[in-house]
This record gives sequence, C-alpha cells and structure tokens, in this order.
Amino acid sequence: MACTIAPADIKRVKGMGFLNNKGTDLFNARILTTNGKITAEQAAVIAEAARKFGSGEVEFTVRLTVEVRGVHYDDIPAFQEFIAQAGLITGGTGALVRPVVSCKGTTCQYGLYDTFALSQKIHERFYLGYHQVKLPHKFKIACGGCPNNCVKPDLNDLGIVGQRIPQVDLETCKGCKKCKIEAGCPMGAAKVVDGKIAIDPAVCNNCGRCAANCPFGAFSEGAVGYQVYIGGRWGKKFSRGLPLSKIITDEDELLQVVEKAILLFREQGKAGERFADTIARIGFENAEQMLLSDELLARKDQILQD
Repeated sequence: MACTIAPADIKRVKGMGFLNNKGTDLFNARILTTNGKITAEQAAVIAEAARKFGSGEVEFTVRLTVEVRGVHYDDIPAFQEFIAQAGLITGGTGALVRPVVSCKGTTCQYGLYDTFALSQKIHERFYLGYHQVKLPHKFKIACGGCPNNCVKPDLNDLGIVGQRIPQVDLETCKGCKKCKIEAGCPMGAAKVVDGKIAIDPAVCNNCGRCAANCPFGAFSEGAVGYQVYIGGRWGKKFSRGLPLSKIITDEDELLQVVEKAILLFREQGKAGERFADTIARIGFENAEQMLLSDELLARKDQILQD
C-alpha cells in the first residue's frame, strides 16, 4: 500500500514525534521517557496504546525513548490523548534540544551523583523550557554518573560526567608497602612515592574508587563534581567532545553552563551545522571562555529574540 499522506503533513507530525513508516500511512509514535525511566503505570498505558492503536509492538531507541509502531495517521490525536492519562507525551525530533539520556548512576555502585534527578531537571528546564527555541541543528545532552561513560557523554553535543575529586591527608598516610589505594586504583594514578601516596592528576579520572578506602583514613569521601564535555557527535561524522578545564562542583553553576551552551549554539551556530562544527569554527578556547563567564546569560533575552 502506497503512502497517501501529503509530504507537508508527514513533516508536520514528525515535529510532534510521529515518524512515517516508509511507503505507508502508518507512523512510529515516539514517546518521551524524560530520562529513560518510566513507572509501571506508564508502561501499562504504553502497552495498551500499542495494542489499541498500533501493531502491538514497542521499540526502544538509543536515546531512551519508546516508539509504538504502526499508528495510523488518522489515529494520532487519539493516541496522544490516550497516553496523556499517564503523563506521557510524544516528541523528540527537530532542530531543538533533544530528550536527555541518563545512565542509572542514581542506583549504580559506581554512580557519583543522582543522575535521574539531574536529568529530570535538565529535561524540564531545557527540553520542555526551550522547546520553542529553534537551533541550527539538534542538540543532544547526556548525563553519565561516573567516568565509565556508559551513555557516552563525550559523544553528545554536551555531556556531563560525575567526578569524585580525591582528598588526601598526607599526614595520616602511613606509606604502606602494600597500599590499598595504589593496588585498587583502576587508572594506575595512585603511587606510593618516598613513603607517601601521590595522585597523578594527568592520569586520575576522578572515578572515586579510592574514596574512604584507606584503612587509616588518609582518603576522605572527596568532593563531588561534574566534568562537562562540549562538541561531541556520533554518526556520519565523528567528533569526541572536549572537556572544560574547570570541574564544576555546584549544580546551579552546572545548569547555567548547560544553558549557556544552548545560547552559544543558537547565537554562533550556522544553519545545518552541529555544535561540534560551531566550536571548531570559533575555537574551543573562545567557546570555553563564553561558557565559564556570564556574558551569554546577560544577553539571553536578545539571543532568544534574534
């Protein structure tokens, strides 16, 4: 069966999160999960929606959204109304801030911060709050709970990696011949030198495995922080994001950096280019200077109006 839907209507509903099944009048309905987490009630509503309006199949995307396959064009309004009873919406397409992805750092043994809570805030403030703000291209954000990088934060336009900055009390260090910190460091950054433990900052990735692990208390829990990467991209053109020189230890400051990155992309980006291209064109040093100053926020209203 050939598709009978006009191209303009296919484009219109794509902006609502409905992607055409090529050659048919059917669509994949992309349902947002906020950050890859849904409730049992929401899962039940999605399953019923798949039976009622679609093929009965549910697909999961690499960006942690859920797609119901086979929704007819005429059923799109009814489908949206049905899933709304569980607080669910469709979307996640276009040259906009895209849905946030998050690892399970909240409950993971290696997680250094509450990734679900942070990604929820980013979703509400920048996916929903900036949903009417057109950008030069898509803008993807990922929240990773630790340097294991399970959600590949450095391959997103902006990625956040949890950090646990070692806090060492050299006066307490006994310089043990079999140092538990040195033996347990997965990066090989900790070494006993001249009878005292030393951390090589060029090698340490702030994974936090050493925190509170010394039997003599030479290592405290350490400060929790966030390493921000900008300009990552995965696809036809590969670009690994570059880390800002500053590890951010305040969540409000972190959210401001996220907002400034979006403003920077809107102001400096050219139509059709990704954030990685914008950064390469204006220079990483210039981009970092703008992200770590208040210049962009001071001109926020002007940038959003232009």
